[in-house]
Amino acid sequence: MAEILIRDLDNETIQRLEERARRNGRTLEAEAKLLLENAAGSQKITEFLDNARKWRSSVGGHFESSADLIREDRER
Repeated sequence: MAEILIRDLDNETIQRLEERARRNGRTLEAEAKLLLENAAGSQKITEFLDNARKWRSSVGGHFESSADLIREDRER
């Protein structure tokens, strides 16, 4: 596994992370690791875009403009 070093974190940030880790029953390192993993996401952007395209084509690929729908509703 790779390692990462983060320099120049202010003390307040470290304290908040330590408090969060304590509340969640984790070490500071485990809490930071979880936050980074969640922020990075589990899906590559290319996979995400492919899935989004497939989903859009499965629902017809056409969506009405919300502005048109709002205008139509106001005219009623």
